[in-house]
Amino acid sequence: MIRRDPGTALQRRPICERCEVSPTPDGPASICSYECTSCGPCTEEMAGACPNRGGELVARPRRTG
Repeated sequence: MIRRDPGTALQRRPICERCEVSPTPDGPASICSYECTSCGPCTEEMAGACPNRGGELVARPRRTG
């Protein structure tokens, strides 16, 4: 199992990898365990499955500040 340093944050990619739209920082977006990013509409269209590796897309945590 690969473990991250607790101080290492997820890589927040700036655009949806499917439609290339940039989700707003506080808007809906999803991420898979490989850090693939999808906007809300694309996540729904793909039924919550990552198109790159087939894993689950989950709600991307929002950052404050």
